[in-house]
Amino acid sequence: MFFNKALRAGVQTGLRLQSSQAAASANVAPKASLGFSFELTEQQKEFQELARRFAREEIVPVAAAYDRSGEYPVPVINRAWELGLMNSHIGEDYGGMGLSIFDACLITEELAYGCTGVQTAIEANSLGQMPVIIAGNEAQKKKYLGRMTEEPLMCAYCVTEPGAGSDVAGLKTRAVKTGDDYVVNGQKMWITNGGKANWYFLLARTSVDPKCPTSKAFTGFIVDADTPGIQIGRKELNMGQRCSDTRGITFEDVRIPKENVLIGEGAGFKIAMGAFDKTRPPVAAGATGLAQRALDEATNYSLERKAFGVVIAEHQAVSFLLAEMALKVELARMAYQRSAWEVDMGRRNTYFASIAKAYAGDIANQVASDAVQVFGGNGFNSDYPVEKLMRDAKIYQIYEGTAQIQRLIIAREHLGKYKK
Repeated sequence: MFFNKALRAGVQTGLRLQSSQAAASANVAPKASLGFSFELTEQQKEFQELARRFAREEIVPVAAAYDRSGEYPVPVINRAWELGLMNSHIGEDYGGMGLSIFDACLITEELAYGCTGVQTAIEANSLGQMPVIIAGNEAQKKKYLGRMTEEPLMCAYCVTEPGAGSDVAGLKTRAVKTGDDYVVNGQKMWITNGGKANWYFLLARTSVDPKCPTSKAFTGFIVDADTPGIQIGRKELNMGQRCSDTRGITFEDVRIPKENVLIGEGAGFKIAMGAFDKTRPPVAAGATGLAQRALDEATNYSLERKAFGVVIAEHQAVSFLLAEMALKVELARMAYQRSAWEVDMGRRNTYFASIAKAYAGDIANQVASDAVQVFGGNGFNSDYPVEKLMRDAKIYQIYEGTAQIQRLIIAREHLGKYKK
């Protein structure tokens, strides 16, 4: 099901210094004190290549069809699970690979290159599982993470509501303690994998005090999707990433046992927000993968399409446009890799995660739009891939914290350094 044992044993965290090889090629003595390298380990290169082949051979050929039909890509997801390209961050104690965030980002970028609708369906598992990974007790991890590695199941992060997205303090869903259970009532919206999930991470208000600070007013729960009282809404028809399953979820007198509370009552907000430090780097990696695909499509087209007697790549207007696109893609990649590396080093990466998410989301939209421009009239037509890329890109400026929320976080973190 997963990578071979040799690869499993060889998986390492983040980038590794390859000073000896670099020094040999430069004919200088190795400098072990450099402490910084852009070289991937051999193991990282292996699973990056596996994800790349999978995306190009099994996702790209079917992406347009899934976009048209809106059908959930079950065969593709099952195949990704078989290859170990899903749930890679789940620890080995629970049947997973226990890969670092950096390693997971390498995989995510390649999957997004194939289709971000498919990649989002897969990545939503990471977001749904992350609260359990960072805050679950041993029994919760074995029960809910363990099952994800035993069969290709999905889960979901159930937080956003019709009237509260970025404003988490505005959540209305309530959980009331009744004996040994909590009874939940409320409505969630825009839940990715909402109709396909085996279980949800749910954030609900448990404090009735309107003056209770947000950091203590909410509780995080694990909820089995087949619990009585859960009503799954219709699949939403979105602008892009159409094969991803997005729905509203209604909770009517849903009883959740106290053993499904994460950490304890009042800890939910910190858990929900803490998950983003680990999941925003992969989201940025996904946006980068889309941008790389747009750049590749535009470049290949510019080397084939002729205008005024030469291929359009030879016109400075087009070549400069491609240069700007390449510049943005490379910087977005560096941003998500830095943010992933920071968290893998055990550091609080809120600042870098928001920078990566904001920048990569913006450039995905810019590069996809520029790719359409390079294609000209053909780019506006659905027979060519860049039209889909442009539609798919928009959500990266919205989900997991809007572009504006990221700037709010960056400003807060930046100014905090000076106020100290």
